Amino acid sequence: MENLTEKRLQKYIDITQEALEKVNITLKDKDLRMKAEQLLILSKCYYDDALYFKKKGDLVNAFAAINYSHAFLDTGAILKLFNVKDSRLFMVDD
Repeated sequence: MENLTEKRLQKYIDITQEALEKVNITLKDKDLRMKAEQLLILSKCYYDDALYFKKKGDLVNAFAAINYSHAFLDTGAILKLFNVKDSRLFMVDD
């Protein structure tokens, strides 16, 4: 992880923060909505962990946590649990 810098880490934190702000859950089905909300909670928890590790100077664990955070967002987008259309922030077609 010799190329992992605080600047590079911040880039991924910023992208994930922007994606979190765009997540919209519009599902009517109660079970699917609950699953979408669980993915969003997991993403937010890992996002907070990334900020915590970054503050401690632990860039490796911060990088791992932000990638987990964004992976949960992409999972929700791919499964169409999140109503998102931004292919720059999510693994979806525009």
